[in-house]
Parts: sequence; C-alpha cells; structure tokens
Amino acid sequence: MPEIYVDADACPVKAEVMRVAERHRMPVHMVGNTWMRMDQSPLLNRVVVAEGADAADDWIAEHITAADICITADIPLAARCLEKGAQVIGSTGKPFTTASIGNALAMRDLMATLRETGEITGGPSGFTKADRSRFLQALEEAARKAGRGS
Repeated sequence: MPEIYVDADACPVKAEVMRVAERHRMPVHMVGNTWMRMDQSPLLNRVVVAEGADAADDWIAEHITAADICITADIPLAARCLEKGAQVIGSTGKPFTTASIGNALAMRDLMATLRETGEITGGPSGFTKADRSRFLQALEEAARKAGRGS
C-alpha cells in the first residue's frame, strides 16, 4: 500500500495531506524535529527525529519506497526520493520529476550563491490560496496514480 511522507516542520499543507489521505486510506508519516499538534487519525504516524539540519530528510529518504509519495519543499530531499522511484510534490503543488530535478538543484545553488554575494535579498513569495488548490489537485492525482501502482 502506498504511503505519504511529509517533511512537516515548515509544511503549510498538513491538513490538506490528511484530507486526501483519509479519502484514499493512505498512511501518512509527518516527520519533523518537534511534536506536531494535529487531529488524531489511525492513518497518522507522527515521527519526531533528533535535532539536526537533515535528520527529518534522512528519516524520510531511508523509509520511502517507489510506491510512495513525498511532500517537501526541500530540493535535495526531493532528489533523494526521486532516486528511490517515489513521487514528489512541493507544497505549492509543483511536482518534482526526474526530468526537472537537475535544473531545480542547479537553480537552488545559483540562488544561494547570489544571496551569499548580496545580489538577492528576501525570500520566496507568500503561500496563496491558488498554491493550496494546486497542491490539493496534485496530491489527489498522485494518490490515484499510487493507488493504481503505476
């Protein structure tokens, strides 16, 4: 049975993940460095990992399989999950694919370099209703695909 793994510490779509998971009866692993306050569900597994920059990422990458779905905005984690054959969706609904991950990693590195040199300041734009809607649609499609085993 496919499962959903969520890089949960800064994830703005936890409730949406649970709605789709309930509809498809898919277990969810909410992985983070701190306890997450959420409604109880027999499908929910809260995983609290040790403090550390990549502890949650490492746990997800270690447990995810090709049948599963990962929800993350972390591009290196997305790459690790794609290597295992899993589907990966960002919190804005943008899927990461094997065809797009190389470009995403390169852009991430370029932006980090530009920020370090002072060329770019500020962060990403705010999370919108359109992002939430796009995410719900992308996760619904991924859950259906995972349920078919394709």
